[in-house]
Amino acid sequence: MKLLVVEDEVKLAEYLRKGLSEEGYTVDVAHTGIDGLHMATEVDYDLLILDGMLPGIDGLAVLAALRQSKQTPVLMLTARGQVEDRVRGLQSGADDYLVKPFAFSELVARIQVLLRRAGSVKSHGEPTLLKLADLELDLIRRKVTRAGQRLDLTAKEFNLLSLLLRRQAEVLSRTELAEQVWDMNFDSETNVVEVAVRRLRSKLDQPFERPLLHTVRGMGYVLEAREP
Repeated sequence: MKLLVVEDEVKLAEYLRKGLSEEGYTVDVAHTGIDGLHMATEVDYDLLILDGMLPGIDGLAVLAALRQSKQTPVLMLTARGQVEDRVRGLQSGADDYLVKPFAFSELVARIQVLLRRAGSVKSHGEPTLLKLADLELDLIRRKVTRAGQRLDLTAKEFNLLSLLLRRQAEVLSRTELAEQVWDMNFDSETNVVEVAVRRLRSKLDQPFERPLLHTVRGMGYVLEAREP
């Protein structure tokens, strides 16, 4: 799931980016209304976290402009707690409203509700339930099961598996996995990808008879159901 945070308070924006990344989301950040609107218009985000008071153009103006072309779920953040301010935000097209200061756990819960709601009405585009053989991954509920048993994955393991599932039967290199999952340029000296794959395999394959995650020597990794 890809989120955009539009927040001019640099420390708060970084706090949200780090915290939501640890929850398993891919997070981009913009610090002005103009940059936020450009990014939200050009990129297909699953959800937008939008501060109400921004330099350049404020959050309500960003929201109004965005609603002319997209219906991306929007969670408004604001220091203004008056009822009329919340009403204005909701009437302008916001899907939810959270007043600063807020608990991070409440923010995450509201994000999950909005994503679940968006997934329930989604009739086309990217599926929210990915499957391979007896493996199922729910992108909205962030739940993974195999043969009916729930797998306890870390945020990075979940993101790694979801990428492999989206691209199942396709060999993905260590470089691409590092860029897509860890958002970093690949360093041949690091073994972060190998360690993550090993840990994922111990949960995904070792307890079961049929392996799904395979190593292609010299090329990378592939998720597929091979014939016994």
